[in-house]
Amino acid sequence: MTASRRFRVPRPRTAAGKVAGTLATVGVAAAGLAAGVATERALVRRLKADPADRYAGEVFGEQPCDEAFRLELPDGTDIHVEVVEPTRPEPGHPTVVLVHGFCLDMGTFHFQRKMLAERGDYRIVAYDQPGHGRSGRLESGEYDLAALGDTLRRVIDRTIPEGPLVLVGHSMGGMTIMAFAELYPELFGDRVVGTVLIATSGGVLAETRLVAPALLGRVGGPVLQMVSNATRYGGTVIDKARQSTSNIAWLLTRRYGFGTPRPSPALVSYVERMNSRTSADTVTRYLRTLAAHSRFPALAALNGVPVLVVVGDKDMITPVIHSDEIVRRLPHARYVKIDDSGHVVMLEHADEVNAALAEFLEAL
Repeated sequence: MTASRRFRVPRPRTAAGKVAGTLATVGVAAAGLAAGVATERALVRRLKADPADRYAGEVFGEQPCDEAFRLELPDGTDIHVEVVEPTRPEPGHPTVVLVHGFCLDMGTFHFQRKMLAERGDYRIVAYDQPGHGRSGRLESGEYDLAALGDTLRRVIDRTIPEGPLVLVGHSMGGMTIMAFAELYPELFGDRVVGTVLIATSGGVLAETRLVAPALLGRVGGPVLQMVSNATRYGGTVIDKARQSTSNIAWLLTRRYGFGTPRPSPALVSYVERMNSRTSADTVTRYLRTLAAHSRFPALAALNGVPVLVVVGDKDMITPVIHSDEIVRRLPHARYVKIDDSGHVVMLEHADEVNAALAEFLEAL
């Protein structure tokens, strides 16, 4: 005898039932999201509450200068430039030009500028790259490293019309110096008497790629265009979303920018603020030129001048192998690898970078 089975006929859901079900689903999702956000906030609060943070009382941001002005480029973009005059000028000392990296600003060199200003024997020129910090943004088109090299030339012509100079570049700032060397190789050995390349790259290597360009290099031009269009028409929305996820941004900055197991929370917050001030539109307009960066031949111009190469051994943005390749092509360069340091090595291990920079300048 076959056992009878009972079938339950589903009842049609009323509109009210559908709404209730939807609200329940949304409620569960919202509760999960709220729990995730609360966890992130608690984690960030715990990490920031570090009584051993040596930079907890450091005042980051704008630093004193003797002159600040706007330099207008031919495309209409205005560049924020600052000059610090030496209080104890030494004859023959070069002017030090600080060139910052992607999604940062001149504040990247907070401790190096502070050290040089306190010494008082070197003139300092710093500026915010186009689309960064207090400089203006392009009205249309994409950014180009060759144009950044030309911008560096215009800053030099305006602030250092004569006399020796030393170029100091971090990350994209180092790439800018390479683009400058590609355009104006004759200036190296004549005007440019020294070059400092910090956590940078001469181009894509077979063994590894730069983190951001690698992501885009796999998807190609169509996706770049799509992302560019998305930010062009919805950039402010994306920027607001970035601000609303500041805890995640803080954690990512700590993870990918630093190499020390317990980096200074004040430094992480400072770098994250610089990152967040760079608009999504500016970020996407730079991506193609960074992905296409290949200027190893331009390094030949640096063969006739002293070079200092600095990198953190745990740099995840421009890994050590990129600096290794630069030094392979510039065997006369002084090479400083700093333990337990990430991409923002000049902030994370400021004392060691300052010592290497001071020794390099004194030897010129």
